[in-house]
Amino acid sequence: MKTAVIQFPGSNCDADALHAAKLLLDAEAQFVWHTETELPEGTELVFLPGGFSYGDHLRSGAIAARSPIMNAVKAHAEAGGFVLGVCNGFQVLTESGLLPGALSRNKELHFMCKPVHLRVENNKTAFSKGYSAGQVLEIPIAHGEGNYYADAATIADLEKNGRVVFRYTDNPNGSLNDIAGIVNERGNVLGMMPHPERAVEMLLGSEDGRGVFESLKSN
Repeated sequence: MKTAVIQFPGSNCDADALHAAKLLLDAEAQFVWHTETELPEGTELVFLPGGFSYGDHLRSGAIAARSPIMNAVKAHAEAGGFVLGVCNGFQVLTESGLLPGALSRNKELHFMCKPVHLRVENNKTAFSKGYSAGQVLEIPIAHGEGNYYADAATIADLEKNGRVVFRYTDNPNGSLNDIAGIVNERGNVLGMMPHPERAVEMLLGSEDGRGVFESLKSN
């Protein structure tokens, strides 16, 4: 699966994302700088990595969402291409309108960096079909603004239509309904706060993130 990892000023998980993509998806995975206006020809997956794009100025992901490359990312998603946004990438997806809701400050107002546990709520998506329904995963988080919020109608829609893919079992940040990861209506865009790319080798303490990439590869 040909993969493009988008780099913004302040990205700091881009190398992790590229490593996981090369290991599990595409040996030729490559970085794409935010000022580019087109994705590499044949791109199948766009990976928006974690970090602090533009120093989280204004709001996390707000400026990155208006970068030139995001027009191409939106067009890619609208054409059915896969988009994975992790941590700051999830924030960029909500700020760009590719996913609903917003990510606000953690309930304790502290940056959190630790392993957490997620339950696979929907294993029928392109990003989760490598897992079993109800499977509990250990995947790390590293964020200060991971508290997912949306209005009641949006939350009801996410729940009713199986768009909550991952849910915290030990909610670390106050996210409504313990939401850790959601997909768009079409199911080709996933945003999640935990970092699956940091849980692909036992050297890192867990391989539970591999399922996200293995699921994508099987599409």
